[in-house]
Amino acid sequence: MKRKKRKYIDKRDWKKYNEELVRRGEFYINPAFLETWNEEIKEMNAGKIGQPYLYPKSMIEFLAVLSPKYDVRSLEGIMKGLSKMNYDFPVISYSQINRRVNALDLTFPVENNNIFFDDVVGCDGTGIKVSNRGEWMRQKWKIRRGWIKVVTLANKRGKIIDVEVGIETMRENFAFRKMLKIHHESIGTAYGDGTYDTKANFELCRQLKINPVFKIRENASSNANGSMFRKEFVDEYKELGYKKWSKKNKYGNRWLCTEVIYSAVKRMEGEYVRATKKKNILHEAKMKFWIYNKIKGLIN
Repeated sequence: MKRKKRKYIDKRDWKKYNEELVRRGEFYINPAFLETWNEEIKEMNAGKIGQPYLYPKSMIEFLAVLSPKYDVRSLEGIMKGLSKMNYDFPVISYSQINRRVNALDLTFPVENNNIFFDDVVGCDGTGIKVSNRGEWMRQKWKIRRGWIKVVTLANKRGKIIDVEVGIETMRENFAFRKMLKIHHESIGTAYGDGTYDTKANFELCRQLKINPVFKIRENASSNANGSMFRKEFVDEYKELGYKKWSKKNKYGNRWLCTEVIYSAVKRMEGEYVRATKKKNILHEAKMKFWIYNKIKGLIN
């Protein structure tokens, strides 16, 4: 029998989406640092020993947002162009841009009174390439440089709460438990795929009073094996089956917390980094998600 296809219904508010895209462009080219330059510099240099700062942090953040799309020399050129139109302010050199951007503090603050606050979160990992080379290069010339693993903790509204970055051997579950311990007070339910179906994860959720919604592995044993808490979830999963279990626990929320974000970040900021030093590579990969968070805050 032929499978009957359901007609797709487009529920997107295209007028609102169009406005978001326009605001995103405004975010990329918005030299607001020119209005606060003197005040910022005065505050940054208060009590500073040694050579004073000349360029404000807001300017470095402005350049950091553009850095995934332009190299540091192009960024210096952009600043020269802005300087000619704005009173010939001093232009930062490309070497200083590189140094200040790589030293930028990338924080992911969470506030309970923030419009993004949601006690439903999801955790997952994705990969970022270390160069713009395809699979053909690896297969043909046996060149393997590895890749960067990024593990995120985010809510279903698309706001990233925390990010852990490392090389491809980094263990997702260790990163997940680290972030969960830090932010557990704001979390009620945590979603994850089969990777997170471990006794350690379930037991930590029990201790922190978090409801774990992790996809149980098909070959999971019904024995407790030291965790009666996990056994309850395994029994429920096997009794209901995947579809009923997924519907009951709203497992589809996991996509909003993970895959939707990864798709957006890679489309907007690219899926590879330019840096060559390990420290800078990890910093640049994390910065892609930091930029996404700032854009998400603007359009909402």
